[in-house]
Amino acid sequence: MKTYTFTICGLTRKIPLVHNSKRTLLANVTFLGDIELVNCLADKLAAICKDMKADFFVCPHVKVTPLVHGVALRLGHKRFVVLRKGVKPYMDSPVILRPLPDMPKHVQPLVINGPDARLLKEKNVIVIDDVISTGTTMRMVSHLMEMVGARVICSFAVIRQGNTALTIPNLRSLYDIPIFKNDTV
Repeated sequence: MKTYTFTICGLTRKIPLVHNSKRTLLANVTFLGDIELVNCLADKLAAICKDMKADFFVCPHVKVTPLVHGVALRLGHKRFVVLRKGVKPYMDSPVILRPLPDMPKHVQPLVINGPDARLLKEKNVIVIDDVISTGTTMRMVSHLMEMVGARVICSFAVIRQGNTALTIPNLRSLYDIPIFKNDTV
C-alpha cells in the first residue's frame, strides 16, 4: 500500500493513499482514535476560534466529532451540532439537503435533526471538518446552514488536499497535502 508521511502539530503520521480515480490518489486522513493528535488540533483550533464569537460549532459527519468536541469543550460551549449523510431513526423533523445539480453523482444528502436546525436559527456558526479535497461537503454544509437560517462565519478544514476548494468563502485550513498522481507515488 502506498503511504504519505507528514507532520502535523509536531506529530508525524503515516497515512495510506487511496484511489480517488484511475489516475488520482488522496491521502486517507482520519483523526478517529488518535487522541494525541485530536488534543493538539483542538488546542490549536480553539486558540484560533476564541475571538470569533461563534454561537455553535458544526461538523458535517461523525468522524470529525472528537475534534469538534475538543474545540467546543476548550471554549466552554455546552453543545455542538453533528450533521449526518442520511436520516437517522432518532431524528425529529429532519431538514434534508439533497445534492445540488452541479455536484457529482456519488454525493450523499446532508441532514440536520429538526431540533438542531431550530437551535441554529439566526446563530453564528463555525464549521469544522477534518479534510477538504473538492469542497463539495463544505458547499453542502453552507447551503444547509443557509436553509436553517444560520450564519457561517468561518469554515475550517484541518487539512486541505489540492486547490479545488479555494473558492469557498471564509475557508481556512491548517495544513496542505498534495493530491497525488498514481504514477508519481
